[in-house]
Amino acid sequence: MPSLPLLLVLSALPCADRDAVAQRLEETARARPQELNAEVNRLVEQLEGVPLPPGTSGQTPQDRAHQLTVYLDAVCKLETGQQSGAPEVASNPERLRAILDRPEFARARQRNSDVVTRLLRELETWLEGLFESRGAQGFAVATRAVMLGVALAVVLFGVLRVRWRRNRKVVLAAGTQGEAPPLELDTPGEHLGRARTALETQDSREAIREGLLGLLSTLEQRKLARPDRVKTNRELAAELPTRGAPARVTGEVERLVGWYDQAFYSLEPVPPDEAARFVESVEQLHGSLAEGRP
Repeated sequence: MPSLPLLLVLSALPCADRDAVAQRLEETARARPQELNAEVNRLVEQLEGVPLPPGTSGQTPQDRAHQLTVYLDAVCKLETGQQSGAPEVASNPERLRAILDRPEFARARQRNSDVVTRLLRELETWLEGLFESRGAQGFAVATRAVMLGVALAVVLFGVLRVRWRRNRKVVLAAGTQGEAPPLELDTPGEHLGRARTALETQDSREAIREGLLGLLSTLEQRKLARPDRVKTNRELAAELPTRGAPARVTGEVERLVGWYDQAFYSLEPVPPDEAARFVESVEQLHGSLAEGRP
């Protein structure tokens, strides 16, 4: 039987709504990558002790979301196997070692050494109880095994702690290298054309997404905004007055991004007529800015 602490950790996983969590991560990475960190932090709170694998250098938001989705799927499969009474490894120490040796946990050990240390302490306690139950005949063997386990735990803890500090310094250094790169956008006409095509195919969500990209591209062309992967839509709208945008343009952009955020991030489907009105409003604003009207 698996140890009680390991079962308690696995029971905290959001496996019941795993598909919803995966969909939310992938949709956030695709549509609003600047909010992916908030979703990852939310997932960390739900896991309650199970570490997440860290991101890699040059990893895109879509790749990060896919990495977390695959990781969550693997861990939830582990939980399902325990609850269904799947065949287990011969002993708890071997079983725990097999779990920790899984690829999805390999990098997680680098990120959260406290969890590994706690599991090793649980293993040590289990070994002590096992050898004590066998009596004095195996006392010498038990003592050597326990001391070896403690020594390995101390060494592993030290190595992981050093690596964690080095990784943290690299992340902090990377975070001080200036502004985030600008968001790569096509011309307003290309985005609005794709929005019209999506309306014809009844894909309202894709239509308003392309409409918003067309709006951001228009503001970028007029040098009224600098879209990037960090700023939210509302933050971009709040910067318009400081870049010389007229009050009418600022008010219309705030209205459009406010409606978009409420509609796109809602679990309800986007009505086609409302999506069409949103695209039309973006087209009208683009036309007025192109003609130079205030």
